[in-house]
Amino acid sequence: MTSPDGADGTNGSGRTEALRARVTVATPSDRTTVLTTIVAAFREDPLIRWFFPDDAAYPTYADAFFGGLFDRRVEHGTIWTIDGAAVAMWAPPGSAEAAGDPVADLAAVVPPDALARLDRYEQVLHPAMPPKPYWYLGVLATHPDHTGQGRARAVMTEGLRRAASDGLPAVLETCNPANLAFYRRAGWEVVAEVAAPVPTWILQQSA
Repeated sequence: MTSPDGADGTNGSGRTEALRARVTVATPSDRTTVLTTIVAAFREDPLIRWFFPDDAAYPTYADAFFGGLFDRRVEHGTIWTIDGAAVAMWAPPGSAEAAGDPVADLAAVVPPDALARLDRYEQVLHPAMPPKPYWYLGVLATHPDHTGQGRARAVMTEGLRRAASDGLPAVLETCNPANLAFYRRAGWEVVAEVAAPVPTWILQQSA
């Protein structure tokens, strides 16, 4: 699930390097700011709004959903951010969170109909994913107030470096076709597509 800053490809190399110098590893103290950015960035995302279609309830449920992902990944030191305004949440290969059950974890805070949609999507998506091991970019987001500045690419790069260091591919999926040009410019390649319940493109970047 990714909602990057689609204008990142317009930045010059000097500006890109300056942004990368501002990238930090997120800690639990960044949780509120990071989640505010992600919830705002995914407000129009096709998949997340299929999970949580009610406008009034969206902020609460999306915060719970992404908060669970944050809590799983922050302990690995694989969430990178620039001032909380852009964030990349990576899952390293073999991490404990990869074996968890996100549907069960949300049962206390998300209504049953949303859980059913999430479970349905997971059942369709997982067979289409590339074989493990790989580094998984689960969330990439830029706050709407800070798009067009190259932040998404800067925070994404840190996980790509780790994947390359391990000699492993990086994998993500997106349900927004508008994101594909951004990822292709950044070296990603579409390796699979899922038509239903929400059209999804699975992308990979080789080590």
